[in-house]
Amino acid sequence: MSRKTSLTLMAVGLVVLTALSCQKKAQVKGVELAVGFSAKTLTDNLITDIQYDWKTGGDFPKVGKDLTVFVHFWHGSNMLFQDDHMPPVPTSQWEPGQEYKYQRQIYIPSFIDEFDPTFKGEETLRLSVGLYNPYDRSGGPQRQVLTTKLKVLPPPPDLPEIVYEKGWYDQETDPNAPLKKWRWMSREASCIVDNPHRDSLLVIRGGVNKEAIPDQKVVFKINDMVLDEFIPDEITFEKSYTVKKEMLGEKDEFTLTVAVDKTFLPSKVFPQIKDERELGCQISFIYFR
Repeated sequence: MSRKTSLTLMAVGLVVLTALSCQKKAQVKGVELAVGFSAKTLTDNLITDIQYDWKTGGDFPKVGKDLTVFVHFWHGSNMLFQDDHMPPVPTSQWEPGQEYKYQRQIYIPSFIDEFDPTFKGEETLRLSVGLYNPYDRSGGPQRQVLTTKLKVLPPPPDLPEIVYEKGWYDQETDPNAPLKKWRWMSREASCIVDNPHRDSLLVIRGGVNKEAIPDQKVVFKINDMVLDEFIPDEITFEKSYTVKKEMLGEKDEFTLTVAVDKTFLPSKVFPQIKDERELGCQISFIYFR
């Protein structure tokens, strides 16, 4: 997917960080942060890249600790989602007068209710970014580096609709499971998707049961053409593709198919389970836009 002109949000100033100490907390200053997004317009139900651009001033003292970056997106008093992470260059290696830039992909979930009588055409998210020491048990607060408000619109009306058609079982949820929510499929399952007649981003997140089938192959198809086939290395996977409009065909809809080369019956593999379904793999998330 082509990169679009970034929407840049600047915050410049001194930063107070919590440093681990047996005696007292030290102050670290001299950090600037700018963030930007690859999407020109932010909406909900959107995958986009966020660019982090950290700059250290000449008065930046070495931290000496590998601090975690917290990235929180707030809708009112509710934290809608977060992107906490360790920067590619650990903060213990940051030097004065340097710039540390990197990108990460985020997903803004659906949260806008266009039918709410109080809805005024857009919503506001508050972005809060800072640094903290995850090993500091002193109870000190996280120290904020940047806070800004983001305007978020509903998705465009031509957003492709995805309809789960054949081969799917009902959705299941478990907050303690790796995928949280998913649909099991049989040997092959299909979705009918609106064709936007343009190059689009496809993201599929899912999982396999390696205890039942250690080497299960997963295949993705667009219409009758194979998009990808792979054996997941882990029990969960996430795949991203830029799908060319030529692959989608000329019709107003296309078929997205997920297939596997092997299936299992839980009751045969795990005697304590009564499940008699023929199971292929789990699909947790399909994004097409």
